[in-house]
Amino acid sequence: MPPRPLVLLTNPIHPAVHASLAHTLQVRVAAGTDAHTLCREAREASYIVVRAPLPAALFADAPRLRGVVRHGAGLDMIPIEAASTHGVAVANVPGVNARSVAEYVVAQMLQLARHLARIDRSVRGDGWDNARAMADDAEDLHGKTVTIVGMGAIGRALAAICSHGLGMRVIGVRRRPGADEALFTDMPLDAALPQTDYLVLACPLTDATRGLIGRSQLALLRPQARLVNVSRGPVLDTEALVDALRNGRLRGAALDVFDSHPLPPDAPLRDCAQVLLSPHLAGITRESMQAMSEVAAEQVLQMHQGQLPRHFVNPEAQERILARWSQP
Repeated sequence: MPPRPLVLLTNPIHPAVHASLAHTLQVRVAAGTDAHTLCREAREASYIVVRAPLPAALFADAPRLRGVVRHGAGLDMIPIEAASTHGVAVANVPGVNARSVAEYVVAQMLQLARHLARIDRSVRGDGWDNARAMADDAEDLHGKTVTIVGMGAIGRALAAICSHGLGMRVIGVRRRPGADEALFTDMPLDAALPQTDYLVLACPLTDATRGLIGRSQLALLRPQARLVNVSRGPVLDTEALVDALRNGRLRGAALDVFDSHPLPPDAPLRDCAQVLLSPHLAGITRESMQAMSEVAAEQVLQMHQGQLPRHFVNPEAQERILARWSQP
């Protein structure tokens, strides 16, 4: 009996889903996520579930590879053009963790508004009275204006919480402006920024969004505004952000993504006390991990059965993909 096709996981997926998938296919977690290791291990793989960046060179030397599935929505980890050139199907898992990301944003907005991280540190350092004094400078989110850049699944989930749950005014910035909706007012970026107390970046990284928020955009924000980035690091000019924080133009920020991962030890952001840092985990909870793993595994099994995946990303390469799949 020929060996079962191999599913290579760049990183672990939900254990129950891993076990279920292993009933049908071989499943193995890569020994590392560096380019050399992934290229070496992909030579045996029929499918890859992606939670770490894939090098473009991987596709030229993976003769069995039929499809790769992003364990999440963002596709910047997959060189789609290289995959298409070699007849490899690409799929993702859009929207499944949108609520988790939205809840993360709200948590960070509350942390920033109420100085909770600073207060916690102060209480632990025997600064009870100092900690209580910080509350005099805290603020409610109710009545404030949040501008969300990117009104996809995450943006809409966040808009619903901010509008219905917190009583905030919500402005939505979209790639293609449209009519106002019940949850938000549609507005171009430059018109929205002067009205903004909280700026949330939730757009995908594309050529159009790379460097979207720089010095001129930060200068347009209301004085003492705050920023939360759950998009991708390069959407934001980090140097401009640090300067705006240091000169008091911005009051605080919460960042889940950076120009490079992990954040370098000497990154200036580490010295900004008013910045909350997290290691790209906004969309990761027990519930979202299981849901993303389930949809990713479902699409692997679809391809194993000769079907195109439900969230097929590169249909322009369909003919080449099907031709590759037809080979023994």
